[in-house]
Amino acid sequence: MKVGRYLFAFVLLMGALITFGDRGLTDNYRMKEKLMSLKKFNHEITLENIALKKNITLMRDDPSYIEMMARNELGMVKKGDLVYRTAQ
Repeated sequence: MKVGRYLFAFVLLMGALITFGDRGLTDNYRMKEKLMSLKKFNHEITLENIALKKNITLMRDDPSYIEMMARNELGMVKKGDLVYRTAQ
C-alpha cells in the first residue's frame, strides 16, 4: 500500500506542476490571451499605417486635397472668399 500512496502523491505533484508550474497550462492560457491582444493591436496599427500612407499619397499628388486640408486644418482662405465672423 505504501507504493500506491507514493504513486498517488507523485501523480498529484506532477498534475500540480503541469497545471501551475512554469510553462504550465495556466501560463499557456495567459500567453494565448496576451498573443491575441498583441495581434489585435498589431492589426489596428496596420490599419492606421494604411490610412496614413493614403493620406501621404493624397498630399503629394492631389492639389485639391491639399487645398481642402489647408482650409479645414489651418483655417486658410482663398483670395476672393467671404469670411464671416460671429460675435462670441
